[in-house]
Amino acid sequence: MEPTGASRRTLRPGRPEDATAVVGLWKAAGAEPTVTDDPDSIQALLRHDPEAVVVVEVDGEVVGAAIAGWDGWRGNLYRLAVHPSYRRQGLGRALVAEAERRLSACGARRVNALVVRADGQATTFWEAAGYPFDDHMHRHVKTL
Repeated sequence: MEPTGASRRTLRPGRPEDATAVVGLWKAAGAEPTVTDDPDSIQALLRHDPEAVVVVEVDGEVVGAAIAGWDGWRGNLYRLAVHPSYRRQGLGRALVAEAERRLSACGARRVNALVVRADGQATTFWEAAGYPFDDHMHRHVKTL
């Protein structure tokens, strides 16, 4: 998977048939694994909220994705990933902007981004995207 000079880029909502490609993207991007990293979980999310996954494809291949969750009160951004061969081309920013647009349209006035603290590249990206670290809040998680 290498970028080409005359690539066609498309930003769009994810589809159920993208689920396997998105999981593969997460692995290629080195995303920290979770218990929901499987096509069935992505397809279930899309059944619940058909616009929750935003993807960017280049020449028909999924090279970036983000999850934009809306719970009726706040927006949350999860699992932003861009394939290493396509980084530093504005695709991550484009995904965030589209996710923010979608969440704003749903009524979100505040958006949280869940970011792996030990991933310096990710934390730098999110700071530059206007999401400062909030050391006041901590996340508590239980896997069911």
